[in-house]
Amino acid sequence: MHNPRKPGPLRDLQGVAKYRHEAVAVLLRVGLADAAPQRLEVLAHRRYRPPFEGRWALPSGPVEVDETLGESVLRHLGERTGTRTPAHVEQLETRGAPGRDPWDRTIATAFLALVPWTEGPEAGGELGWLPVAELPEMAFDHGELVQVGAERLRAKLSYTNIAFALAPETFTIAQLREAYSAVLRHEVSATNLQRILSRRGQLVATGERTVSGAGGGRPAQLFRFTAHSLTVTDPFAVLRP
Repeated sequence: MHNPRKPGPLRDLQGVAKYRHEAVAVLLRVGLADAAPQRLEVLAHRRYRPPFEGRWALPSGPVEVDETLGESVLRHLGERTGTRTPAHVEQLETRGAPGRDPWDRTIATAFLALVPWTEGPEAGGELGWLPVAELPEMAFDHGELVQVGAERLRAKLSYTNIAFALAPETFTIAQLREAYSAVLRHEVSATNLQRILSRRGQLVATGERTVSGAGGGRPAQLFRFTAHSLTVTDPFAVLRP
C-alpha cells in the first residue's frame, strides 16, 4: 500500500513535505503615449526555457531561507528588471495549486508593485510592457495574477491615495485624469477628480505651471500628492463612470 508520508522526491527523510516557495511581482504602470498616460501595463519577461518556453512571465524566483517574502520579491524584481525601489508594494495573494508549475511543486506569493508613468525599465530584449487589457497567454498562472493585481489597483483608486504611486512628483490634472481613466477603464472628469482629491486632502498645487508648447496656449497648473505612502482616505467611496 502506498504510504503518502514515505520519503521521496517531495519529502524529507522524516516524510515531511518539501516544496519550492517563490515570490512573484505584478509590476504595473500607466504607459505613456504622446507624453500622456494611456493604458495600464505590466512588466514581463520572455521565457527561453521550458516549461512555457517562449511565453511571457512575471518577474519571480525562490524565497531564500534568510529573507522575508517582501525582501525576496524586491530582490527578484531588481535582478530581473533593474527596478529595486517601486513607489508602492503590497502583498496580493498566495497560490498553491499542485499543478500550477508542471516541473515542481511550487507555492507562489504574488505582490502588487507600482511605478510612475515616467519610470520603469525600457522594453527590449527579454523585457516588455504588456497591455493589461490585451494580455497574451502567459506562463504558469501569471495572466490570472496580473488581473488580480489590476483589480486591486482599481478598487484602491476609489478609497485610498494609491494614485501617488502611478504619478511622478508633479503632474497636471489632465495627466492624472488620463491615468485614472486608463486604470478604471472608463472616462473620468478632470473637474470632478480635482474636486474629490482636493477635498480629501490628497492634492496640493505646487504654484508652478507647465511650459507652453509650440502651439501656444495657457500653461497648465502643476500639482503633487501630499503623501507618498498608502492611506485610506474614504473607505466607502467608489469612482463610477
